[in-house]
Amino acid sequence: MLKDKVKHLANAYHKDIISIRRHLHQNPELSYQEVETGKYIAQQLEDLQIEHEHGCAVNGVVGLIKGKNPDRKIIALRADIDALPITEINEVPYKSKNEGVMHACGHDVHTASLLGVARILNELKSEFEGTVKLIFQPAEEKLPGGASIMIKEGVLENPRPISIIGQHVHPPLAAGKIGLKPGIYMASADELYLTVTGRGGHGALPQDCIDPIVITSHIIVALQQIVSRNANPAMPCVMTFGKINSTGGATNVIPNEVKLEGTFRTMDEEWRAEAHRRMKKMAESIAEGMGGSCELIIKKGYPSLVNDEPLTIKTKQFAIEYLGEENVVDLPIRMTAEDFAYYSQEMPACFYRLGTGNVSKGITSPVHTNTFDVDEDSIELSIGLMSWLAIKELGN
Repeated sequence: MLKDKVKHLANAYHKDIISIRRHLHQNPELSYQEVETGKYIAQQLEDLQIEHEHGCAVNGVVGLIKGKNPDRKIIALRADIDALPITEINEVPYKSKNEGVMHACGHDVHTASLLGVARILNELKSEFEGTVKLIFQPAEEKLPGGASIMIKEGVLENPRPISIIGQHVHPPLAAGKIGLKPGIYMASADELYLTVTGRGGHGALPQDCIDPIVITSHIIVALQQIVSRNANPAMPCVMTFGKINSTGGATNVIPNEVKLEGTFRTMDEEWRAEAHRRMKKMAESIAEGMGGSCELIIKKGYPSLVNDEPLTIKTKQFAIEYLGEENVVDLPIRMTAEDFAYYSQEMPACFYRLGTGNVSKGITSPVHTNTFDVDEDSIELSIGLMSWLAIKELGN
């Protein structure tokens, strides 16, 4: 059976793909700086004699694996390749060599896994019809997002896939399992930058000043009411401010200016636009009413991610065939964001979660932390399952 062949190859390549993952983990590169990572991926595909191009969105790599009758059906698989500005504290042999940079979101696993899939599908290409496009995408972690750039540069053309599948590590889920959710799955993500300006002076003489810190406090509370009092309760919405700084303030000094940074997330694109309008009007009006001024810059980020329902339902069934029903779970919506959402706006897309946690091994740290790691046993499942999903999707 073809499934047995996939599982055999996944087992055979498992150790090699762990080595690739560890190489990538030791040599992480930040968004838009993945020069050596891109070269490494391209060389891996070159060694497998897989047709590929290097340079889409500067550091991206795109490969093509053509089965029999390659024009019959074309699908895409995507992995992101960038790392985060985090200093790793794990004491492991494959610890990051680049100070202050770490694969703390599992993109090393995504990239290594897709290279493993490339090996399996390349070996089995005489046993399926159609073409698989491999997309190794830079800059998922930073606006405007590598996906948006690759799409603008034609990654979904020549040839154009009819669907795309991606995966992401998920520490809360045990290694050996995956999770999916059809329909709306992840939130949009916008960045908020506020500058509140007043008139500084002596802290003991507030009557002679326009205090931007007090103004800012009123703005923060009022903006939160946009979420609690204006958003549809049935549609999740989050606003969080994570950074606030004053210029020139002290215990007895009222500053001239306060800067504030935050994020706004929702799953309703119509409400997203309305909320932007309300935020701007509210912040500016409060500051003006208190004698100061406020500039609000909203950097519109990734859209909400919608998993195509028919594709995701099929993917779940294919996963059950490969893993067993007990290892395929339903997931709730997430307020985190992903630039895979851009692909979901272009064609039917499915983004699923790969379980990578293992309590018995002490592998429990969340993504984006300096102790993040994965149970590398999950990589065998990762490369086998994604290969199986591609083969099954091509055959349907």
